Amino acid sequence: MTPQTSSTAPHRLTGAAHEVAARLDRLPVTRVQRGILLKGGLSTTFDGMDNGIVSFLLPIVAGVFALSGLEQGVLGSSSLIGAVIGALLVGFIGDRTGRRNLLVWSMTCYSAAMILGAFSPDAFVLIATRIVGGVAIGINANIVMPYLAEFSPPSKRGHFVGSLAGFFAFGYVLAALIGYFIIQAFDGGWRIAQIVVGLPIILAVFWRRSLPESPRYLVSRGRVDEAYAEVERLEDKVREATGKPLPEPAPSPEGAAVAAPANDRPTGLARFMALWRPPLLRQTGLVWVLWFCFSFAYYGFLVFLPTLLVDRGFSISESFGYSIVIEVAQVVGYYPAAVLSERLDRKWSIVVFLLLGAVAALGAATTDSDAVVIVCSVALAFFLNGAYAPLYTYTPEVYPTWIRGTGVGASAVFGRVGAALAPVILGAAYTGLTFVGVFLLLCAVIVIAVVAVAVFGTSTRDRSLEDISA
Repeated sequence: MTPQTSSTAPHRLTGAAHEVAARLDRLPVTRVQRGILLKGGLSTTFDGMDNGIVSFLLPIVAGVFALSGLEQGVLGSSSLIGAVIGALLVGFIGDRTGRRNLLVWSMTCYSAAMILGAFSPDAFVLIATRIVGGVAIGINANIVMPYLAEFSPPSKRGHFVGSLAGFFAFGYVLAALIGYFIIQAFDGGWRIAQIVVGLPIILAVFWRRSLPESPRYLVSRGRVDEAYAEVERLEDKVREATGKPLPEPAPSPEGAAVAAPANDRPTGLARFMALWRPPLLRQTGLVWVLWFCFSFAYYGFLVFLPTLLVDRGFSISESFGYSIVIEVAQVVGYYPAAVLSERLDRKWSIVVFLLLGAVAALGAATTDSDAVVIVCSVALAFFLNGAYAPLYTYTPEVYPTWIRGTGVGASAVFGRVGAALAPVILGAAYTGLTFVGVFLLLCAVIVIAVVAVAVFGTSTRDRSLEDISA
């Protein structure tokens, strides 16, 4: 029987959290969960598309508004600046206002900012709208990870949440297609492109009612009856999709603490400080290091790839063409990584893919063959983006529900710092390091991440979120 009382005593919260978790974790994956994944994943695609589209907007807009070098730099970084602010806000509001609400409203704000930016009369308005859009993207991209993790069963979580890496990389491909077929093909194509990337506002209108709120989140906020109601709706839909009775929930383990006490709702600052106290200190340190190293290597490699290829003797057109091939390799990289994370575990999947990425970087740095450089660059993109699949899954797994949004958002901020520093550091060191040195530096950063996760990582495969956080 589903409890009907509205009491929010801590002992009931703990019991309700275990019951809700057990009922969610035993649901087979059907079109119901896959629909949630598709909607959440598409929001991540818009993040990748936004990151990629600026490189196509920049050279056109620079001529339209006669931008100085500094203004071009600010425009290029505007969305990233906003995304850092957005990731910070997730830590303060993501665990208080709800996963679904943030997901839908952040996408709506992003779309509105992009459409408004399409009618920018000057560079100031365009930069302002891209910063606002970046804030929305920073919120959206970092709330979707805990949202999906809280719906996926333990046996499928690696593939379910790890799929976000593929959705993100697909956004870069869409950005390249928009750049080629719209921005450069039409007068004022950059304005049309802004409207195109703002179309998600249509999806947000429909998703507001069709997306469920996370029952795990509702329990963590003391909204127990709402959590049971959401679980029952999901169970009914899954039962209808399978045409079979649902399996019995697993018995609740004893002694696991999964929710903050109802009479002690911590503020955003208190939740952030809790990340750096036992028992979360070790995992917070690890995920921050991982996100920094991942982003440094990933964005440093992508930003400097055309320059590095030209330095090797390729023409500009050749370097751009090979860059597209290498970006496409990212899209498929997540598939084997997601499968491996279910079989081998998230921790060791990260190790395997990063080590293979380091081998690829080392191969590109030491070979005299242009063909091997291309092959190694494709492999490096494949393995770096593939490694993101288990990282996307691992990050929300290691935090309890009441602080999961804060943990994910804070780690994303550190990732954005790594992404922002990579071009600066590599650019400043490029003259001295040259082609070989850049790849060796990327290799060293990857090795740091490998050692960190191998030593401090914890096993999460086939474990409930409540068991991991306990």
